[in-house]
Amino acid sequence: MKASGFSSTVTTVRRVAMALACAMLGFAVLAGAMEPVVAQQGSPSPAAPPEIKQVRLTEKHVTGFLGAQKDLVAITSKLEAAGDTIDDKLQKELDDIGRKHAFKDFADFEEIRANVMMVLAGIDPDNGEYSDPIELIKKDIEAIKADRTLSAEDRKAQLEEMDDALKEMQPLKYKENIDIVKKYAKQIDDVLK
Repeated sequence: MKASGFSSTVTTVRRVAMALACAMLGFAVLAGAMEPVVAQQGSPSPAAPPEIKQVRLTEKHVTGFLGAQKDLVAITSKLEAAGDTIDDKLQKELDDIGRKHAFKDFADFEEIRANVMMVLAGIDPDNGEYSDPIELIKKDIEAIKADRTLSAEDRKAQLEEMDDALKEMQPLKYKENIDIVKKYAKQIDDVLK
């Protein structure tokens, strides 16, 4: 039974990591699009990742997210080739994808994607139940500290990873977002594969 609990914890940690990675990918794309502005204003100070502007999700947001995410997969090679520099042509293509799926532009889509991923991080893919990712990370930290099978080096590395994840997670502002993301969780998982 204990092994099953650990497996569930590992699955949750992977999901939190995936959600954070997807949210951060969006911020990286936006940062690339904002590069000329940063160059004019001077380099930004290294700080915590940008805080997610939380919004109340609607069915329209989530279905738009699903469609836009599918279209983004189609241009993955272009995004990878662009790296940190999004030119005007690619930015227009990204904005067109956003508009096609009822967003103002790509930045609007990214805001919704970050909100969806924030909730998805707390949904257990096995049973569909939501648990606060911050509390799950705290429990994982305690489990890592108590795990005597880990070498000191592995324990330190895992604790650093969990501490970083904890710093990046924000408390969920709109609890009603849980139900709508749960409703579409399977479809969201499918478009993120």
